[in-house]
Amino acid sequence: MMNETRLKYIFYFFSAFLFVLMLLLSKNAGISCDEVLHYDQSVHVYNYFATHGQDKSALNTPVTNLKYYGQSYDNLATILTKWFNIDDVYGFRNLMSIIAGWLVIFVTALFSIWLTGYKTGILVLILFAVSPGFMGHAQNNLKDVPFALAYIAGIFFILKFLFSVQKYSYRNLIFLAAAITFSISIRAGGLLLICYLYFFFFLFHLFGYFTEVRTDFNEIRKKFFLICGITVISWFSGILLWPYALQSPIKNVIDSYRVMAHYPLTFRQIFEGKVEWSDYMPWYYLPKSMIITIPIVVTSGLVLFFIFLKSKLNQNNLIKYILILFTIFFPIVFVVYEKSNIYSSWRQFLFLYPGIVLLASIGYWYFHEFIRVKYLKWAVVVLIVLLSIHPVKFMLNNPKFYYLYYNQLVGGLKGAYSNYETDYYYVSQTAASEWLIDYLKKKMSGGKVKVKATYTVDWQFRKHPEIETSYFRYEERSLSDWDYAIVANRYISPFKLKKQIWPPKNAIHLIYADNVPVCAIIDRKTKDDYAGYLALTEHRNDEAISCFEKAVKIDDQDEMIFYNFAAALFNSGQYQKADSLLKKGLELNPDFEPILMYLGNIARAQSRKDEAIGYYERVIEANSKYFEAYVGLAELLTEKDVIKARKLLTTCLNMSPGYKAAIIALAGTYRLSNPDIAKKYYDLADTIK
Repeated sequence: MMNETRLKYIFYFFSAFLFVLMLLLSKNAGISCDEVLHYDQSVHVYNYFATHGQDKSALNTPVTNLKYYGQSYDNLATILTKWFNIDDVYGFRNLMSIIAGWLVIFVTALFSIWLTGYKTGILVLILFAVSPGFMGHAQNNLKDVPFALAYIAGIFFILKFLFSVQKYSYRNLIFLAAAITFSISIRAGGLLLICYLYFFFFLFHLFGYFTEVRTDFNEIRKKFFLICGITVISWFSGILLWPYALQSPIKNVIDSYRVMAHYPLTFRQIFEGKVEWSDYMPWYYLPKSMIITIPIVVTSGLVLFFIFLKSKLNQNNLIKYILILFTIFFPIVFVVYEKSNIYSSWRQFLFLYPGIVLLASIGYWYFHEFIRVKYLKWAVVVLIVLLSIHPVKFMLNNPKFYYLYYNQLVGGLKGAYSNYETDYYYVSQTAASEWLIDYLKKKMSGGKVKVKATYTVDWQFRKHPEIETSYFRYEERSLSDWDYAIVANRYISPFKLKKQIWPPKNAIHLIYADNVPVCAIIDRKTKDDYAGYLALTEHRNDEAISCFEKAVKIDDQDEMIFYNFAAALFNSGQYQKADSLLKKGLELNPDFEPILMYLGNIARAQSRKDEAIGYYERVIEANSKYFEAYVGLAELLTEKDVIKARKLLTTCLNMSPGYKAAIIALAGTYRLSNPDIAKKYYDLADTIK
C-alpha cells in the first residue's frame, strides 16, 4: 500500500488538476435565470453602499423577495467587476462560481482526510468529478454553491473545535467564525450553523460525561464563552454586505429566516408526469428528487457506509458520524415535516451534497478494507469505474448541460423528459441566443427584429441594438408582437412534451441535451393571430374571425388561438362552431385552463349544470389555484350539496384569503339558512378592494 506522503502528493495533484479542468469546462456555462435576478440585486446592493444608503432599491423587492438574501458572494463578484471594470460580467461570475465549487470539493476532501486519511480524500475528488448535477451548478450558481461551501466548512470546523487535541487552535476558531459568517452572509439559513454549534457542543460534552471518568467543567465553561463570542462576531460580520439586515441586525435576520423557511413565491412544475404547485408537492418530493438525480456511484457509496458503519464504530468516531449524519438528514426531515415550499428539483438543498459525498467516500473505503483477499480489493475500483460510466458519458455528451442529469432509476434524462423538470434554470437559452444571433447576422437586411423569450435574454443580445428582446409566456405567444422566439421547455405541458406537440412545427432550430429538446428557436410565420387578438379586444369580431381563420391554417398548434377564435365566434352567435374549436384546443392540451373554464361558463349559461360542474372540476384538477373555478363550481353545488360548496370555498380562501369573489360566494351559501353569518361575510367582502 502507498504511504501517506505519496497519497498526499497524489491528492494535491488531482485537486489542482480538477481545478484547471473545472475552469476549462466553465467556458461552456450558460446564464441561469437566478443569475440574472441576483446580479441585478447585487447592482442595487452596490449602489446602496456607493450612495451611502441613499439608493434604497436593494430594499424594495416586492416581486423577487431578494432583500431577504444576504447573497454576499454575488455582491462580492459585482464589487470586483465594478472596481476592475470587467466587461464580461457573467464570464467573471462563472469564474467566481467555479472557485466556490472547487473549494466545496477541496474542503470536503480535507474533512474526509481529517476523518480517515488521504485515501478517502482522493475518493471525494473522484466522486465530485463524476457528479454532473453539482458540477453543473458549480459553473453558474453563486448562491447555492457558496452556501454549500459555508455549510460543509462550518460542520468541519465545528467538529475540529470540539474534537481538537489542542485546547484552543486559533486557526480553527478563525476558520469556524469565517464559515458561519459566510453562511449567514449568503442566506439567513446560515443561522443553522449557529444552532449546530450549540447543539453539538451540548451533545459532545454530554457524551463525554457518560463515557469519561473526569469532566473538566472549567474547560467547558471557557469553550462555551468562546462559542458565544463566535456567535456574536459571525452574526454581525455576516450582515456587512446585506442592506436589509443592516436596518435591524437581529430582527431582520430572523425575519429573513422565517421568510426563507416558508418562501412566499410558488411555482408550477412537473413531477411524476403531472403539473403541481411547489407548495403542494407530495411529502417525498425532496428525497425522491435527490435519489433520481444523484449518480448511483455516490448513493452506492452511501449505502456501503451504512452497511459497514457498525463494524467500524468506536468511541472516537461514533459521535462524529452521528453529528455528520444529523447535518444531512435534519434539513430533509424538517422540510418534509414543515411541508416547505420547494421547487427546481433540490438545488436549494445542494448544501447537503458535500456531506453525502463525504460519507460515500468513507463507505467505499470501508468496503475496501472489508475485503481480505488482496487482488479482490481491485473490485472496489472496478465498481466505482462501472458505476461512473453513466454520469461521465452524460457529461462528455452534454458539456453545457451537466445540471440536467438524471440517473438510471428513471432512465436518464430521456426517461425524465415530460415526467420531471429538466431545464428549470433556462440555461439552454444562452446557446439558443448565440445561434439566433449568428442566424440573424446572415439573414437580416436592415430594420428592427423583435425577439421574445421565456426568460430574459437582454444580456445575450446586449451588443445587438438592432434586435429588441423581451419576455413572454409561451402559452400566450399569440397575444404579442414578435418575429422570433426562444422557448425553453420549462412550463410546457407534459401532455405536449409526451405527444411531441412541443417543440412546435415552426421551430427553426432546437437545442438538445442527451437527444432531448430543451429549447426551441421559433420563426413566426404569421401575425394574423396577433391581429385577431387585437381585433377581438376591440370588439371587431368579424375582423377577428377573418384573422383567426388565416392564422390556424398556418399555426394549428396554439391552443390560445383556438380559444380566442372561439370567443370571437361565440360573440358573433356561432355557438356550435365555437364549441368545436374549443374542443380542438383541448386536443392540443387537455389541461388548458382558459378553455376548460370557458366551456364550463358556456355550459352553465346554457343550464347544462352537470356538464359545467365537470369542466370546473377539470380546471381545479389541472390547477389547484385557479380560484375562479372554485367559485363557479361552489355556486352550482350550493343547491344540492351546500356543505361541499362551503368546503370548496374554504379551500379556496385558505390559499387566497383575500379573494373577494369566494367570500361573496361563501356568504351566498348562508344567505337563506343563516342571514347573520352571510352578513358577516358580505361585510368582510366590502372591506376588500
